[in-house]
Amino acid sequence: MMIEEWHTMKPPSDSAQDPKKTAQPKKKRHGRKWALFMLFAHALGFVSSFHALMSTRTSQGAIAWIVSLNAIPVVSVPAYWVFGRDKFKGYITLRQQMSLGFSDEEQELRKRVEPFVQKFEDDRGIYHAAESIAQLPYFNSNAVELLIDGKATFESIFAGIDQAEKYILVQFYIVRDDQLGRKLQEKLIAKAKAGVKVWLLYDEIGSGDIDSYVEKLQDGGVQVSAFHSTQGGGNRFQLNFRNHRKIVVVDGEMGWVGGHNVGDEYLGDGTDAPCWRDTHMKITGPSALQLQLSFVEDWNWAKNEHISIEWEPVAAPEGNASVLIFATGPADRLETCSLMYQQAIHAARKRIWIASPYFVPDEAVTSALHLAALRGVDVKIIIPEEPDSQLVYYSAYAFVGELIESGVEIYRYKPGFLHEKVFLVDDSLAGVGTANFDNRSFRLNFEVTALVVDETFVNEIEAMFQTDFSNSRLMTQKDVDNKPGWFKVLSRASYLTAPVQ
Repeated sequence: MMIEEWHTMKPPSDSAQDPKKTAQPKKKRHGRKWALFMLFAHALGFVSSFHALMSTRTSQGAIAWIVSLNAIPVVSVPAYWVFGRDKFKGYITLRQQMSLGFSDEEQELRKRVEPFVQKFEDDRGIYHAAESIAQLPYFNSNAVELLIDGKATFESIFAGIDQAEKYILVQFYIVRDDQLGRKLQEKLIAKAKAGVKVWLLYDEIGSGDIDSYVEKLQDGGVQVSAFHSTQGGGNRFQLNFRNHRKIVVVDGEMGWVGGHNVGDEYLGDGTDAPCWRDTHMKITGPSALQLQLSFVEDWNWAKNEHISIEWEPVAAPEGNASVLIFATGPADRLETCSLMYQQAIHAARKRIWIASPYFVPDEAVTSALHLAALRGVDVKIIIPEEPDSQLVYYSAYAFVGELIESGVEIYRYKPGFLHEKVFLVDDSLAGVGTANFDNRSFRLNFEVTALVVDETFVNEIEAMFQTDFSNSRLMTQKDVDNKPGWFKVLSRASYLTAPVQ
């Protein structure tokens, strides 16, 4: 019996004898999966590096991406397809179509505005270059009004909305569901119910979750849309692009543009948020149609639908200002925003004054600033004392020392957060808009700037700058040299992130 039992017993399996032997195949399988995953990642990195080689604008950027895509593809490949692209695929601008004359309607519009096209005698390239880049001319017969800070800006915008008889176009990077946002909401719904056509366009990343806010507008008869930067087959990962424009147009006759978004902090009274310093402007006249054109092409991208509105230019009573609406963005063939600033700096003979909350210029713009100061131009730049981005704060110290050595005066605005985007060239040209002095505005954001040729307006901009300078402190070389070693290292490291700031 004992012998039979011994013969019928199964010998112990290998796994029972040695548990390590069962773990061995599993480890091998995991190892093979990991090897295949890494092989696939390196293959994607290799393919992506060819895309970077052919599309990255600067040699430094191309080299950085190619090295990282092949060395650490697991991290670099997704980063590249989100942050590495500087062209917005699939966006077809109506401005380009106009210049090519693709439709009878657009040709008719060009005929209507022809009497308002401004011809400049003393160009020096300052006006013609901007027109060539923008593919639009300056229009004359405009009335312009400088709006300093939020109270003046939104009082003017709301008064214009109240006057609307036909339609209202509203576009902001940020729309908040707060006191100011709800006031705008109420006014737009009221006009929609009165029979005025109303369109509102916002950036979904800048504005965040405002679904209930949008739903109430739509229920009230307002046409609302996010910009939808990720729509389209090749655009699913375009998370780094933003539509940063701030535009309001009423009946094609009045328009507003500048740095303000729709949020209580932009009122600048310091009650609910730190004091906010910003600038907007109002345009009455033919150039309002150029603002309208910028809105229409953005709406066309967002909704793929045609907006039926007026395109008849109307001269402003006593309008003497010539205005060019300079819309820029990653859909343009050239880096139009950077070129705009470079041209303004190179054209300056007497002065170039610049105000920007995010001042991290690229090499080309930095070189232009150096050259302007070295040839005797009064170069003044005003930035916040305390930016809302630590990367921007530290990055500035990587290059401001050299600018100061060349004779550039850099001021830090002290009373609150300076958010205006304004520049002044000599006594002839002023710019007010949405574009910052950084890579994001130069290459990644859709921006818009009003270029104004008008003596009275230029004088008002000068007076505004003088007030801001008086509320700022002038940086010195010691501000840079006296920083500790760790700070200088951090500033250089921060500056390396400029392409995605």
